[in-house]
Amino acid sequence: MFWKDEGYLLHKNNYDENSIIIEAFTLNHGKSTGIVYGGASRKLKKNFQIGNKISLNSKSKGENKIGYFTVELIKPIAPTYFEDKKRSICILSASSILKILLPDRQINKNIYLSFDTMFNNLHLDNWIISYIHWELFLIKELGFDVNLNIKKNIKLNNNSIEINGKIFNIPKILFNSINNANKTQIREALEFNRSLIMENFILPNQLRFPLSRNLLEKYYN
Repeated sequence: MFWKDEGYLLHKNNYDENSIIIEAFTLNHGKSTGIVYGGASRKLKKNFQIGNKISLNSKSKGENKIGYFTVELIKPIAPTYFEDKKRSICILSASSILKILLPDRQINKNIYLSFDTMFNNLHLDNWIISYIHWELFLIKELGFDVNLNIKKNIKLNNNSIEINGKIFNIPKILFNSINNANKTQIREALEFNRSLIMENFILPNQLRFPLSRNLLEKYYN
């Protein structure tokens, strides 16, 4: 089975002395895992920074078998922000959330394109607002929309929402287009998004919330 696609590197692990196993979120094949021979070599390992945009050629014996990737770098996202702790943690946070929440090999071009746009907006002054709205979009695409009463255990009332018997205030920043939000407004929005992710995905599925996402939030305390 062969395919070629573009994607973003979400995770990597050492496989042997010279090779790695990577997880990538691709445009046309969803989240995919494969072995990269030579990926740990001095020549190639700089290409495998979490968040980098890559081109993948995949070869496997079957749809449910782990494949082998040959990889070329399209855009070095992570190295651009090595000196910027907030943006670097943002890249790790977004990548970790996708790794945890996305099912394997399930195509979702809307999520991919929103992820692509959010990363392309990291150079902007209001990049954190773009990230906050990206999280909300992801939550919606995965089945939970704060604007719609789509489940029996969810009630939207004024500026608060009830989820699983708990009341959460919806931050004003999510009702209005604010380009110059202060630290308090940003923290409130990040806390609200975290609550949605925890209540709807992490806790029900006994997952571990990403450390990098907690670190991002702490920057706005």
